[in-house]
Amino acid sequence: MLPTSSPQIHRNGSLNTRDAVRHTAGAKRYKYLRRLLHFRQMDFEFAMWQMLYLFTSPQKVYRNFQYRKQTKDQWARDDPAFLVLLSVWLCVSTVGFGLVLEMGFVETLKLLLWVVFIDCIGVGLLISTLMWFVTNKYLQKHPSRDYDVEWGYAFDVHLNAFYPLLVILHFLQLFFINHVVVINSDWFLGYFVGNTLWLIAIGYYIYITFLGYNALPFLKNTVVLLYPFALLGLLYVLSISLGWNFTKGLCWFYKHRVQ
Repeated sequence: MLPTSSPQIHRNGSLNTRDAVRHTAGAKRYKYLRRLLHFRQMDFEFAMWQMLYLFTSPQKVYRNFQYRKQTKDQWARDDPAFLVLLSVWLCVSTVGFGLVLEMGFVETLKLLLWVVFIDCIGVGLLISTLMWFVTNKYLQKHPSRDYDVEWGYAFDVHLNAFYPLLVILHFLQLFFINHVVVINSDWFLGYFVGNTLWLIAIGYYIYITFLGYNALPFLKNTVVLLYPFALLGLLYVLSISLGWNFTKGLCWFYKHRVQ
């Protein structure tokens, strides 16, 4: 049985006092953080469903966001299960990188802390804030306080787009670095396979980000979020032509920043 409760709205279109307080950003954030401490309240099965469909049919994931807006009056997730599972993926894949690059325990721990707090959280906060500002400032059809992009939703869009990138570059790529194809070498096949994985991963990030903001009915011209594909394609062709090896650079960066 689907929930049917909805906030009470006065004739002038405003929420009553109780619902207005309950739907403030602070109240939503408090509810989210509180659930983060109660694993039994998290829907991990649904979070895994979302992770699967981010690869196969990401549009279905954002349809669920639209349903949440209709039933709970918010676009952002109210269940931290997806974030918890993403953190698990991040830890496991980073440990895998440490093993492949033959790092010691302390070096792997340093790498894990860097990846979690800088690559994921730090960069995620930066990108989410930037997209939140740009979409509210330049992409709204009719700028209004009643219709704006929630910062929490912008962060969710980043997490959705980051997950496929993480799986491709931090998990699938591990099987190629030192075994099937030596990506971190200067051979053509090595940097061709490695750079192609980078192309797919970043392409996923751009496309899923576009879908996230395109799902908001009060935004316009969201197609501009697909423009980076042109630059990505050009950079890929140049990297293959000039023999640039992005994965070799990543491995070098990982090794030297933990020493």
